[in-house]
Amino acid sequence: MTLMSFSACAQSPTKQKKDTLMEKKNPYYNPNRKEAVVVADDVWKTILSPEIYQIARQKGTERPFTSEFEHSKEVGTFHCAVCGNPLFKSNAKYESGCGWPSFFEPISKESIIYLPDNTHGMVRTEVECGKCKAHLGHVFEDGPKPTGLRYCINGVVLTLEK
Repeated sequence: MTLMSFSACAQSPTKQKKDTLMEKKNPYYNPNRKEAVVVADDVWKTILSPEIYQIARQKGTERPFTSEFEHSKEVGTFHCAVCGNPLFKSNAKYESGCGWPSFFEPISKESIIYLPDNTHGMVRTEVECGKCKAHLGHVFEDGPKPTGLRYCINGVVLTLEK
């Protein structure tokens, strides 16, 4: 068990290096945008890094304990890495121990879309970006007060504005 945890943690330094060039080439990344971002999947595939595309557009999941944001204590706002939509404040982040960055509430009701997810033999609630519908992760009802919610989010689809 310790070896498996060590190998997962050992991959952490190289895992979340975001391709900033890809973000700069993304004309749809705009934290100030108010309207929905509707872009064809084949266009997203040319703009996003393969890792972000796989998680955000194909509903993938990053390996647990590999996100640069899992234990981050930095202060700021977490945005959707696909479109720039503000999603979570750092003061809503907490250590859940689940292996992914966890938050107890989004910035606003409009920042997140909730969808039923019955894949893999589980009953869960998927969360997507409220602007571009990127897959973010899932929300569970086992979080801390005041909400009792745990938004378990793939770190690769987050950027942090400090």
